[in-house]
Amino acid sequence: QGKYTFADGLEYKDKKWHYCDGYDRRFYTEICSGLKPAGISQLTNLDPPKKIPEGCYDCGDGFYNPETRVIVDYKLKFLRNADDDEHEWIIRTCRKAWDETIEHKPKP
Repeated sequence: QGKYTFADGLEYKDKKWHYCDGYDRRFYTEICSGLKPAGISQLTNLDPPKKIPEGCYDCGDGFYNPETRVIVDYKLKFLRNADDDEHEWIIRTCRKAWDETIEHKPKP
């Protein structure tokens, strides 16, 4: 009974839930306001995205520092310590504060 509405206004539906289902990869704000032109795509649901502190990752509910293994909210208040599983997921999946150059490696 009842309903759940996310902070951005998206209302959860237990039937015919199409948001983030693997077929439609738009953020909720893009669903509501439309896609931006090619070349200026959104990186997060929040546009413009939060600036990630140096050495940290944006893990969705705040920033993660892999050195201290601490997650803080976007106002930099402590949220939690990451366990091994969350640490690995964040490192593998989340947006980071720095760019990395990946070299092309031709096939042998």
